[in-house]
Amino acid sequence: VVGDAVYAAAADGTLMRVDARTGRSVWRIAAGKKLSAGAGADGSLVAVGTNKGDVLAFDADGKPLWQVTVSSEVVSPPRVADGTVVIWSGDGRVFGLSASDGKTKWVYQRANPPLTVRNYAGGAISRGGLLLGTAGGKLVALDLATGNVGWEANVATPKGATELERIADVTSLPVIEDRQVCAVAYQGRVACFELVRGTLNWSRDVSSLDGIVADNRYLYVVDDKGSVLALDKATGASAWKQDKLAKRRIGGPQLIGDQLGVVDGEGYLHLIDRNDGSLVGRMATDGSPATAQPGVTPPGIAVWQSEAGTLYAVGAR
Repeated sequence: VVGDAVYAAAADGTLMRVDARTGRSVWRIAAGKKLSAGAGADGSLVAVGTNKGDVLAFDADGKPLWQVTVSSEVVSPPRVADGTVVIWSGDGRVFGLSASDGKTKWVYQRANPPLTVRNYAGGAISRGGLLLGTAGGKLVALDLATGNVGWEANVATPKGATELERIADVTSLPVIEDRQVCAVAYQGRVACFELVRGTLNWSRDVSSLDGIVADNRYLYVVDDKGSVLALDKATGASAWKQDKLAKRRIGGPQLIGDQLGVVDGEGYLHLIDRNDGSLVGRMATDGSPATAQPGVTPPGIAVWQSEAGTLYAVGAR
């Protein structure tokens, strides 16, 4: 989602731009290859990747710009900002490519643990920095232009006797709010760090695969039991907990007006009051879950793609 433009990619190679306000298709093209991750864009360039490691870039009108190949399958939607296209590959590498021609500017790599969750976090960009979560529970700040490491911090520390017990991966996008960056790890904790230096502000023991989102008061997280938690953004103190959706296999949360939205395993969108955690509404979709945590447009419209291939946009009433 970039402004009022939504870019959507399908596994069959379809790439399209949709007007977020009307749902009207602006353009639709065939990339010519099967796509393995969603689209990433900055308003002038949109990038997608394949399971063969191909990265394809198009302009805002869908015209091809360039194509390059990285080391393995592209596993997370690209991020595009400040002349750099960031790509995550299945072998644990992160590539910074030039937005103008696709040439490699830098490569970041760290060794993956023997066993990881196949749920790739991607990264968040702010003030020329890239914040990314890793397998093994690290949050790393890179210089977007050079790939140099500014700092790294532990969101979670692997524990246990078996490799399964020691999985502690950051599996969702970090959230940048009020000069701090927050992240959550599976079998770990949710933690917020000072943005520039990476100093820990606070942490709570919470395990999650599904992501976090924040407003001006709270950080919202869906834990691995399916409960929705609201934590004070400044201190981590609990504000409320909604556990009535625990058996519905809900995904990552998103802000929809004054409410919080989550999509469950059967495609229902559930709306939660952000003040007290009460359930205030439900909407049926096509019966399939969201492919990823919903995005949001500047007017507060939540946008997501279902596993059946339908694109949805829901705003506040």
